[in-house]
Amino acid sequence: MTDPRTGVRTAPHAIWRGLHQTLKQDAVGGALLLGATVLALVLANSPAAGFYTDLRTFTFGPPALHLDLSLAAWAADGLLAIFFFVVGLELKEEFVAGKLRNPRSAAVPIAAAVGGVVVPALVYTLVNLQSDPAALRGWAIPAATDIAFAVAVIAVVGRFLPPALRTFLLTLAVVDDLLAITIIAVFYTDDLAFTPLLLALVPLALFAVAVQRGVRAWWVLLPLAVTTWALVHASGIHATVAGVLLGFAVPVAATARAHVRVGETPEGEPVHEGLAAHFADRWSSVSSGFAVPVFAFLSAGVAVGGLTGLGESLRDPIALGIVAGLVLGKAIGITGTTLLVTRLPGIGLDPTIKRLDLLGMSFVAGIGFTVSLLVGELSFGAGSESEEHMKVGVLAGSLLAASVGAAILSARSREYRSRSRGAVEEPHDEPVA
Repeated sequence: MTDPRTGVRTAPHAIWRGLHQTLKQDAVGGALLLGATVLALVLANSPAAGFYTDLRTFTFGPPALHLDLSLAAWAADGLLAIFFFVVGLELKEEFVAGKLRNPRSAAVPIAAAVGGVVVPALVYTLVNLQSDPAALRGWAIPAATDIAFAVAVIAVVGRFLPPALRTFLLTLAVVDDLLAITIIAVFYTDDLAFTPLLLALVPLALFAVAVQRGVRAWWVLLPLAVTTWALVHASGIHATVAGVLLGFAVPVAATARAHVRVGETPEGEPVHEGLAAHFADRWSSVSSGFAVPVFAFLSAGVAVGGLTGLGESLRDPIALGIVAGLVLGKAIGITGTTLLVTRLPGIGLDPTIKRLDLLGMSFVAGIGFTVSLLVGELSFGAGSESEEHMKVGVLAGSLLAASVGAAILSARSREYRSRSRGAVEEPHDEPVA
């Protein structure tokens, strides 16, 4: 391929490398997710709504393997397994070599994540106590944080915020993902088939042995991963759990067999990284650039029926509970838990993070979106009226939480910028004689 501006021929691998680096950026992943959501909403509320519905419900796959799924189900069960595979890699890295390795430094974001799951679930339950008992099945919908959207918001509006705030959000979101995975596996598995679940241990074990021995060949690992996914799906456990298990199987530390050379020291000594970091780097762009946006496109489209229909949906207790949980529950749960935990002796928040920073970040963590939509579909089933109200609640709650959090963090970022400029200019001021 030739660059028309320079006439220089560009190698395909260089183009892929540039695209890969672009898709890894937080703001780019968030923009793709937002674009896919907007496109889905436009199609679902336009004359093309029939085409969009037919696309979502188009079914294919072998019935004998319980894989005769709609395109929307393939996205939720299959593509999101890629997303959760990356989550599993990041979780293991954090527990083995990251901030979650040290219980004292990890105590605050872990406690904040627990508070950010429990309080929204309680808020949703309180709102729906007097409604249809079936609505209570959605208690976990506002408990999730969409890390892609949340980090993208901070990347856009928080250029001058303390770096420790982004680290806090990332650690919180990682723990939040772990809790969400546990909730899906425990509370949203109805009929468990033990035979395929036990059989899934065979390809999973072979995958683990292969990566421990440093095998990176796709033609070895991909069939084992797909087989594990298919058997977990057949067992009745949501197939995204297979992605997490496969991520956990990958070694973090570089060993004599399992390592990737990433450079060398100034003295010429080779520098290696473990396969977890290598796979996370390779698959994160696939997750944020393809898997999650496609899932959003096939899941977020809801016909709101104009302002009247939107108002009716938002008056439904399910939507109200989700909005209240994402906006108020997350903010109260994360901020309140953090302030309580930091009162304990020996446990403190990074001194560069102020309370207003924490409050703004807690609102941003109320962007539930990807996992909230997934849990909502598991709660109410595809195509039901409750699912439509759930989608409206997730979209409205995530938008409101993002707007409030972005406003607070944008103001804080401007304040930090003013302080940094003042600190730079102050030494140059000469005393007046």
